[in-house]
Amino acid sequence: MADGARSAAYGPKYPARRLLELVGDKWTPIVLYSLSDSVKRFSEIQRDIPDISKKMLIQVLRTLESGGLIERTVYPVVPPKTEYRLTPDGQTLHGPVATLCNWASCNEDFLDEIHRRHQAAIGGQP
Repeated sequence: MADGARSAAYGPKYPARRLLELVGDKWTPIVLYSLSDSVKRFSEIQRDIPDISKKMLIQVLRTLESGGLIERTVYPVVPPKTEYRLTPDGQTLHGPVATLCNWASCNEDFLDEIHRRHQAAIGGQP
């Protein structure tokens, strides 16, 4: 492949690049994975992901909702009840995200070693 064709192939319209723009941050895949098995309330998602801050979870949920990947339903009760579920578009992303999360679970030792090497290279603690 010529250099010009290669750079165009990996440009802004490159499908993998566009996918990673959707789910390539630290929390989005985990939130999508949390919602993959059922409808959940905010507190349930937060329990699933204990180290995400409330502010960050709200931000990720809003981004996913604005992209049409999740649906938020607010019930007019006191106290307010809000539920989140994957939309059909969100379900489409579930497969690749679940594959990645399952692979990570099965390769935890490998990921630990990569993390250890990275920390040693930057002079940090494992």
